Amino acid sequence: MTVLAAPSKLTWSLHIVGMRPDGLHLLDAEMVTLDLADTIELTATDDDVPQFEVTAEPPATSRDAALGDDDLVRQALRVVGRRAHVALIKRIPLGAGLGGGSADAAAVLRWAGVLDAQVALSLGADVPFCCVGGRATVRGVGEIVTPLEPIARTLTLALAPFGVETAACYRAFDSLDEGVRRHPRNDLTAAAEAIAPALVRLRATLEDRCAAPFVLAGSGSTMFCEGDPAGLGARGTELVETAWGPVRLVVVRTVGALAG
Repeated sequence: MTVLAAPSKLTWSLHIVGMRPDGLHLLDAEMVTLDLADTIELTATDDDVPQFEVTAEPPATSRDAALGDDDLVRQALRVVGRRAHVALIKRIPLGAGLGGGSADAAAVLRWAGVLDAQVALSLGADVPFCCVGGRATVRGVGEIVTPLEPIARTLTLALAPFGVETAACYRAFDSLDEGVRRHPRNDLTAAAEAIAPALVRLRATLEDRCAAPFVLAGSGSTMFCEGDPAGLGARGTELVETAWGPVRLVVVRTVGALAG
């Protein structure tokens, strides 16, 4: 058995600077790797239909285990020409903007030593960064990853009880007036709030609870702030009851570049 770590990514800042003829958006973003990670256990096999099992551990939920990331992991295994039974321990919530599926696919590529950016991009826009990890600027449609000097940061994630579908968020962005699109940190903020209006009120609730400003992570639904303003300390996590269901606050830290 081979055990792989699949760390999540956080989009620290995101600006949309154009669009390709094929409709894909051009980015100028900064991303960092977090110590919140899935675990993938691979057991080599010659079976035509390898087994795939998903279990969830907090902060992921039973919903995340039911949906799983089997498609992206299976695609990654096919790309690298391997067959394996897979046991996925899901900790990165799906639809949270933390690159859960991309992280899992990237872990398989790193394990197989396949780190070509175009191969990674064929599995998803976040996969090239998730293969490299650390702290980096991300441009193009996700394939141009330029490492930056790592900065140690402690952050608090607010994991909403609902997700935001990335493609829908970009479609909403395209429909917005130019003046509404731009944001100091994340150009997808208004689009995400248009399709998930609860984000506006949820941010206000979080900022009142933590007395700190929260920023949307990528297309959402995760929001984050710097430090540990809620004073979670060694506990590292807390459930906050809101009108939209329980929101989990999780203290995380950035990590450096990932080994191939």
